[in-house]
Amino acid sequence: MNEQLAPERHWSTHKERGSLALMRLTAFSVRVFGRRLLAPLLYLIVLYFFASARGARRNIRQYQAYLADWSGNASPPPTLRSVFGQFIAFADNLLDRLDVWRGRLRFEQVQLVDPTGIRPRLLRSQHGGRGEILVVTHLGNPDVCRAMAELGEQVPLNVLVHNRHVAQFNRLLGEAGDRGMRLIQVSELEPAMMLDLSQRVERGEWLAIAGDRVPLHDGRRVTVDFLGHRAAFPQGPWLLAGLLRCPVNLLCCLKVDGRYRIYLDPFLAMASWERGRRDATIQGWVQRYAEHLSRQCLIAPRQWFNFYAYWQPAATESTDAN
Repeated sequence: MNEQLAPERHWSTHKERGSLALMRLTAFSVRVFGRRLLAPLLYLIVLYFFASARGARRNIRQYQAYLADWSGNASPPPTLRSVFGQFIAFADNLLDRLDVWRGRLRFEQVQLVDPTGIRPRLLRSQHGGRGEILVVTHLGNPDVCRAMAELGEQVPLNVLVHNRHVAQFNRLLGEAGDRGMRLIQVSELEPAMMLDLSQRVERGEWLAIAGDRVPLHDGRRVTVDFLGHRAAFPQGPWLLAGLLRCPVNLLCCLKVDGRYRIYLDPFLAMASWERGRRDATIQGWVQRYAEHLSRQCLIAPRQWFNFYAYWQPAATESTDAN
């Protein structure tokens, strides 16, 4: 029987409610407990999340089904066990983030996949070069951005986020021992904000921004094909790149065979568009990005940690087991 589903809340309404409190707890736990003592608690939290969050289970099942269909490997269909495996992967990801915050995950432990030499440009930006943009994703471990300062030998890295608690997050990151990056709240690309970001780029600083999360109050979004279905992606990263006229690179960190790999891929040598072609150009960029993200999902399929309804409208038939 079909059931009427309540409208899915925007991802940020879930995150705003609990992320600051969770980070306070995590920062405290980092100082007091090690990974071994903290792991059982995190697994219990994730188990509770799995049992109580029916919508999240449904959304992950939908993702697994779409990925299987898109890849041509639709058999067997997603099961409750495969969905639970993705929740457990999320718990492991949280534990790895603790290692990043404590400085336990060093660059030597990470494999860098950089076939075109983006890292040397990071180094050169310290000596008179302009900064560039890194578009990151919530596939894998987005906190690898914190390692980028070390990867670039203390290249200033600014992470643009849609969160009202940036000052608190920056303070808590410092308390946890993470001083390698700065969070900057960006709700809209206002003139004052654009001037500040432009000056940072001219000083050789790099900007990192997520390419797979649509802001709550920003109508700038682009709908493209992702894993065979229409999904909304933010226009902001690409609009920012075009206004700053700087290169765009893609950054993703996936755990493969127990070891993290940082994938650095060039995307745009110089972001720009012809007069009257801005929206069409950005539409093409976002479609290319969605195709790139689809291929990366195949590398680590259970490291997709967007637990909300990514494809809109959400399916009207419940496929989740009780």
